[in-house]
Amino acid sequence: MSQVTTSGPQSVLSGRPLRLIAAAILLVNGMFPALWILFTSLKTEAELTVKPITWLPHAPTVANYMQAFSDQPLHIFLFNSFMVALLSTCTTLLVSVLAAYALARLNLKYRGLILSAIIAVSTFPLVTLLVPLFEIMRALNLLNTWIALILPYTVLSLPVCTLMLVSFFEGIPRDLENAAMIDGCTRLGALFKVVVPLCAPGVFTAGILAFVNAWDEFLLALSFNSNPALRTLPVGIQLYQGEFAFPWPVISAALVVGIVPVAILIVIFQERVVSGLTAGGIKG
Repeated sequence: MSQVTTSGPQSVLSGRPLRLIAAAILLVNGMFPALWILFTSLKTEAELTVKPITWLPHAPTVANYMQAFSDQPLHIFLFNSFMVALLSTCTTLLVSVLAAYALARLNLKYRGLILSAIIAVSTFPLVTLLVPLFEIMRALNLLNTWIALILPYTVLSLPVCTLMLVSFFEGIPRDLENAAMIDGCTRLGALFKVVVPLCAPGVFTAGILAFVNAWDEFLLALSFNSNPALRTLPVGIQLYQGEFAFPWPVISAALVVGIVPVAILIVIFQERVVSGLTAGGIKG
């Protein structure tokens, strides 16, 4: 008997060419803006305004990068952003690990309600929280400090990080913790010595998300900080434009400098982030 093969929409949709086309579309959509900014940063003002538009710079120059550091204290903006993002990420991971462990392991009476509240809070638009957060920071006399940004960034990243880690902790057998506690570990010791290392991909993924959110945030950094010495990178970049001038090559150079640290971070932890997102999607 000859085997009858059928072809239909399912076989067409699952074909390799279509998957390659979809991957190419996603790649172009993600890479094109970054490449355009990179090419712009290597052009002169005259080349940028020439018609028709040229995609690649004819005579690449790094003068825009030198001007980006000379026109504004870009190194200070980078340092402030890095410290704020790093400290808020560490705080977010500590709190979210403890919260996720409690939700995954403890027999909380209102566990479902708490999870629903976390999901609801994560949907609030940032602009609706601006005034209340500003009043709180002013009452605590924290304006124009790193703490005024670290605390809100931690609160904003906690819901997503907590929900992500809950699914990872629920996949760890309780017997491993019980064995650690029998050997003399406290519950916290078992958490940080057994559970967290086993959930390293999820912890790294949550940390990357928290870091990127803090690194890119603009609204709170602009509203809570008027001290030039404490400006973060997103706020500092908008200082390059004047009242009637928009030096796009210099601005693009500053943007490229701001993208590089995050890109390096993603490349270093790429395998852990991908495995964390994949495992989290399967467990979720």
